[in-house]
Amino acid sequence: MKKLLIYSATLVLTSIALLSPSYATANTDDGKVPHIDGNVQFPPTRWRIVRHTIRVHVPKNSKALTELSINAPDTITISSDIKNIKIVDEKEQKIDANISVNGRNIQIAFAEPVAPNTKFNVELKNVKRRLLGNGYIYQLTAKFVDSDAEIPIGVAQFRLYY
Repeated sequence: MKKLLIYSATLVLTSIALLSPSYATANTDDGKVPHIDGNVQFPPTRWRIVRHTIRVHVPKNSKALTELSINAPDTITISSDIKNIKIVDEKEQKIDANISVNGRNIQIAFAEPVAPNTKFNVELKNVKRRLLGNGYIYQLTAKFVDSDAEIPIGVAQFRLYY
């Protein structure tokens, strides 16, 4: 009986270690519309000032991305200082863009269109949170080469830690 309990406990602990949470990522790269590939909050605690990072994936069958608009929830305050907004690719290389903050809306106009088959992070530093609600939801829209239409590409939800 003791051996069975020890083996069961070992199996459960091994399974938990192997199935630890990781970033969600799209398995297919054949989509036509960019999407949110993941998001991270640092520190993952209930601190009042945090950094929110949103990972965007432009799939290989998509048109190049020219603009990105992020609509932040009303339960946070985003710094109007554009130095607190950083856009980097997978190799941590800065992506040049004109950034403007108007209240809760962040407009990002890329200097060069973001090519298909690219992943990049939008880092929002010094985000001031109010400890209300069940989480923070950002809505993202994008514009593409040869189009002025804003296409919704998804939402990024950050959990409220207690």
